[in-house]
Amino acid sequence: MTVSRVVNGEKNVREATRANVLSAVKDLQYAPNAAARTLAGAGGARIGLLYSNPSAAYLSEFLVGALDEASRDGAQLVLEKCEAEDVAAECTAIRKLVKGGVAAVILPPPLCESVTVISELKQAGVPAVFVATGRFRGEGSCVRIDDFRAAHEMTRYLLDLGHNRIGFITGHPNQTASGERQFGFETALREANVKLDKTMIAQGYFSYRSGLAAAEKLLSRKIPPTAIFASNDDMAAAVVSVAHRKGMDVPRDLSVVGFDDTAIATTVWPELTTIRQPIAAMAEIALELVVREIRRSKEGIEIKPLDHLVVHALIKRQSAAAPRDSA
Repeated sequence: MTVSRVVNGEKNVREATRANVLSAVKDLQYAPNAAARTLAGAGGARIGLLYSNPSAAYLSEFLVGALDEASRDGAQLVLEKCEAEDVAAECTAIRKLVKGGVAAVILPPPLCESVTVISELKQAGVPAVFVATGRFRGEGSCVRIDDFRAAHEMTRYLLDLGHNRIGFITGHPNQTASGERQFGFETALREANVKLDKTMIAQGYFSYRSGLAAAEKLLSRKIPPTAIFASNDDMAAAVVSVAHRKGMDVPRDLSVVGFDDTAIATTVWPELTTIRQPIAAMAEIALELVVREIRRSKEGIEIKPLDHLVVHALIKRQSAAAPRDSA
């Protein structure tokens, strides 16, 4: 117990005793085992991460951020995969995490919007931090960007380039961020006195395959758009692929822009103009928040949900330019 107090920096140890313990620690080259400390004493550092995302690029960046922060905090991150919109699978995954002794759960999209997941966690008394929701909710702290403002800025950028026939590919309807991005797009058009043509909006689901179908629909129009704004980079990359297959030059014949700034944005040609959503940083912030909330809970301090807005950025690359007929 005395050694534990010294190693953990507690005050109720005599200085002479502390010096003897530290001398022994140095002689034995002892290093605390972070995982063992988590399990034995800091039970609040055992954190669950429930994931399911159609974009492998998004998920990869999120996991890197979460794992990096967990390593710095000495937390034990417990990963659990779950199929979204499968009630039985969602219930099973949450119960597995709770049974495993997690003190809190981080929920990236789309599970951050799942009524089933949120209800199961609430019933178990396990707090959660929601990442990349379109709006702040009272069930727990959120880490997000302003999706409305980001989409508005991108649409304004295309309008300023001279585009007035802009197609839009929506995100999955099970996420509030999708609605915020579409609302930002439509608001920018109205403010510029550009008539909103609902037939220029195609449904997407944040997957590459759904982007292919949406691009085919938009580019098969008698009068196709001169620019397409896709709600994530996977779908934007799919638009570029369809455009190339149809013999169109990007960006001379068609400007294509995306959202997220994942790895795929710089692996397609031309590289995508997109909105940078700092995914890895958002995962790190979520872990920081959940660790702080767990510690406060153990100390008996009231926990108030926070709405943590992260700054986004419009990244200009080679996939957007003035429309050919603007000259």
